[in-house]
Amino acid sequence: MKYNRILLKLSGESLMGKQSYGIAPEMLEQYATDIKAVVEKGVQVAIVIGGGNIFRGLSGASKGMDRVQGDYMGMLATLINSMALQAELEKQGMKTELLSGLAIEPICKEMSRRRAIEAMQNGRVVVIGGGSGNPFFTTDTASTLRAVEIQADVILKGTRVDGVYTADPEKDPTAKKFTTLTFQEALGKKLKIMDLTAFALCEENNLPIYVFDMNQPGNLLKVVSGDPIGTEVIKG
Repeated sequence: MKYNRILLKLSGESLMGKQSYGIAPEMLEQYATDIKAVVEKGVQVAIVIGGGNIFRGLSGASKGMDRVQGDYMGMLATLINSMALQAELEKQGMKTELLSGLAIEPICKEMSRRRAIEAMQNGRVVVIGGGSGNPFFTTDTASTLRAVEIQADVILKGTRVDGVYTADPEKDPTAKKFTTLTFQEALGKKLKIMDLTAFALCEENNLPIYVFDMNQPGNLLKVVSGDPIGTEVIKG
C-alpha cells in the first residue's frame, strides 16, 4: 500500500446521490464497502464528512442568519452524516469510533489526537464530525487540522470528479487534467481545491492532498494502492 494512514474527506453533497437533499442509502453503502476494502488491507482510516446536504452555515448567513449560529448548525449537520456513515460501517461488520469537535454525550466523545490514533491502531475506523468545533472554519480546514493531528500520510479528497482540471470539466469539455501539482502552482492558477486556510495548513505541514472520484466503486482502494487515477498536490 502507498499509504498506511489516511484522512478521507467526503463532501456532504456526495451523500445525496441523485437526490436533491439528505442522505441516499445507496451512497452510504457504496462508501462503506470501499472503506472496508481499504481497512482489510491494513490501512488506518479516519474520515471527515461535510454537512452541505443538510445545512451550510454560509448559506444561512447569506440569508440574514447569524454566522456563528449558522456555523454551529452546520457542524451538527456533519455529525448527522457521520452517525449515518458510522451505522453503515458497523452494519458491514467494521469497528468504529465516532469523535467530534463538539462533545455530545452519549452520541460521541470529544475529538483528541491520542484517542483517534489509539482507535486506529486498534483497527477501528475513526469518523470525525463536528468540524473543528469552532465557527468560521470550513470542513476543508477541519479535515486538514485532523489530518495533521493524527499524522496522516495524505488527505484523500473524494469528489465526483476524477481529479483537478484547468477548468470545470462538467462545463468545459476542453479542460485538461493535472496528474500532479505543487501548492504554489495550484494557488497561482487559482484552482479551487480547498479553501486557503486548509491549503496553507497542508503546505506548512508538508501534507499532500490527493483528489479523486469517490463515486466510482473501487477507486479508494486504487488510490491507496498507488494507482495514478486522480491528482496529487504536493509541496514544491
